[in-house]
Amino acid sequence: SSGPKSLREMPHPLATSSSEEMGPALTPSPDLLLPRSIADKDLSLPNGTPVDTSSPASSSSLLNRLQLDDDLDVETRDLFVTVDDPKKHVCTMETYITYRVTTKTTRAEFDLPEYSVRRRYQDFDWLRNKLEESQPTHLIPPLPEKFVVKGVVDRFSEEFVETRRKALDKFLKRITDHPVLSFNEHFNVFLTAKDLNAYKKQGMALLSKMGESVKYVTGGYKLRSRPLEFAAIGDYLDTFSLKLGTIDRIAQRIIKEQLEYLVELREYGPVYSTWGGLEVELSEPLEGVSACIGNCCTALEELSEDMTEDFLPVLREYILYAESMKNVLKKRDQVQAEYEAKLEAIALKREDRPKVPTDVEKCQDRVECFNADLKADMERWQNNKRQDFRQLLMGMADKNIQYYEKVCVT
Repeated sequence: SSGPKSLREMPHPLATSSSEEMGPALTPSPDLLLPRSIADKDLSLPNGTPVDTSSPASSSSLLNRLQLDDDLDVETRDLFVTVDDPKKHVCTMETYITYRVTTKTTRAEFDLPEYSVRRRYQDFDWLRNKLEESQPTHLIPPLPEKFVVKGVVDRFSEEFVETRRKALDKFLKRITDHPVLSFNEHFNVFLTAKDLNAYKKQGMALLSKMGESVKYVTGGYKLRSRPLEFAAIGDYLDTFSLKLGTIDRIAQRIIKEQLEYLVELREYGPVYSTWGGLEVELSEPLEGVSACIGNCCTALEELSEDMTEDFLPVLREYILYAESMKNVLKKRDQVQAEYEAKLEAIALKREDRPKVPTDVEKCQDRVECFNADLKADMERWQNNKRQDFRQLLMGMADKNIQYYEKVCVT
């Protein structure tokens, strides 16, 4: 079953294919990055550019194609957001980092063509919470984790701040590229307001009036079973998260072993230099060995940095992305469970009801809206994931080739 018939007939601004096609397109596959049934489809980017799912002949051809897609997208975009210039603030009560958020746009809902504001991490967190509250049917991009293990990472170090800046920049760009989220009023406020605290206080006052019951209004209903297409999404996300988590753990172990090996190499190289100083007749070959080990140290350090700064953040982002999609799926299930409960309540009453109550019709509309939005966002997510991982894996392969070229002794 693919849901109510009205859903199949209902046009949706985010949909890229009919719902009859979406059912088989979301069948899980053992393939981690590219489900087979989705790969067989004719895909397109949000701007209508076709996505070639065939394997590229070379890494250069892939990068050229990705660059072409970016250029085409720039021509049609009317909102550009960047995060840069991190600054450390030391106050009496706390120390924190702020980032400059620059916006350039031609949209009519913005009063100015360009804005520049400073935001800290908790402001980004506020934005994401507001998007989840106001757009419950959509997939909200994840934020990087706020906390780090004590003693492992210094959250004020230059490396950590830069990694977080990149993640926050990507977070805003994903919202900017979304045809619904980018028009959200809270996003507008985040990009333009000089004093965001005033809006935060307004939101807290409103939440206290509404109460938590609104947030969990459907929590008392239990869904009998998910429709097959949404059960397939859930199964795929579970498998995807499991495999990606395994890759993340192995990658971290590899980096740890590389760093331990690097420590040994740095102690190993100077020994040959010292030896060469003691035996003049062997000084030249011994200095050559020392220099070779030094090259190995430099190349290995660069390779470890690339994995830490480029590879691991993408893995973690998509692990969080999968969790975000699971949360949207649970919300959809709650709305469907509420709809089913209302239908059962009507059936138990033996009165002749020529017309379905208005609240039941509204609940059905919510189910259909959830279904359409979730399918469309899942399709967008698959397109983005395919491009991100192709670029990531091809880049990692190139980095390894460069590493072995640097350490190769001729």
